[in-house]
Amino acid sequence: MTSRAEDQAGAISQRRLWQGSLVRFARRYGLQIGIVCVLLAIWAFFIIGAPKTFLSSAIYGAFMSTIPFFAIIALPLTMVVIAGEMDLSFGSIMAIGMLVFVWFFETTGNLVLAFVLCLVAGFLVGLLNGIIVVKLGIPSLVTTIGTQFFWRGAVLVITGGHPASLVPAKGTVFRQALVGRLAGYVPAQMIWTVIVAVLVWVFLNRHKFGAHVYLIGDNEDSARLMGVNVDRTRMMVFAVIGLAAALAGLLASLEVSYFWVTLGEGYLLRTLASVFLGGTSVFGGTGTILGTFVGCFIIGAIEAGTVAIGLTGFWTQLIYGLIIILSVSMHAALNRRLAR
Repeated sequence: MTSRAEDQAGAISQRRLWQGSLVRFARRYGLQIGIVCVLLAIWAFFIIGAPKTFLSSAIYGAFMSTIPFFAIIALPLTMVVIAGEMDLSFGSIMAIGMLVFVWFFETTGNLVLAFVLCLVAGFLVGLLNGIIVVKLGIPSLVTTIGTQFFWRGAVLVITGGHPASLVPAKGTVFRQALVGRLAGYVPAQMIWTVIVAVLVWVFLNRHKFGAHVYLIGDNEDSARLMGVNVDRTRMMVFAVIGLAAALAGLLASLEVSYFWVTLGEGYLLRTLASVFLGGTSVFGGTGTILGTFVGCFIIGAIEAGTVAIGLTGFWTQLIYGLIIILSVSMHAALNRRLAR
């Protein structure tokens, strides 16, 4: 009898330990679990509503071709928002980075040099955003609205509104490495997106820089008291998104072998919606790279999905706006509840 009671007690103890582990896991990774469940639910809805489209391999090849162009920006933008800041100028940085690339490519014929200088230009423009925000004390939302118009205007003035052809880059190893097709199907830009996601995740979760970003977003004064160089960290997150925007602009232009001066104008809503849908709080201090990565695929699927199930494309902007409002409202409600 004693042995049976001990066995029962041991089984109950193990069950409680297992349940406790599940609860801790759910609390720690709740955001990631939630966004993956949303992805599966939306995908199931689209498969049921448009099986011919969403059970075809062609649609997934299209997703891997187009989603990376805003996903590469959304991933580092997550760090900016976690730090309690905002950047709306990335579309214009895509264009100014490509302007530098085109100019040096046409002047020197050296694709690698033009590529490096394109990334440097994006980094410096992003760093300038950070300097204005930190040194002049202008809110990042206002700063990046201003620089968005400034750099777009600069591109239009310098080019006279004329696009540039990138056809000479076709057939080169350089273009194949950036936007070619691996095994004839997987777009290289998808591979670059995964690489960017891994790098940003490492910096955010396995490096002191990421810890500083979370601390600043949670409580800037506490971060200063703990010895964090708040100003430098804030400037660097803007510089990183500038670098990513330049890379995304280059990939998008090489894909179509053309540089349009309107490059980047259609990415704002999709990028922001991906970040907020992924669980990043607009109030700072909360967010995950996995959430944003999954959010990008949800946003990327919405446009194709709405058309495939018989709705007009006009519904997509309505849905993007609704996602942003609901995400921000949810985080506001959670913050108020935790503050009580």
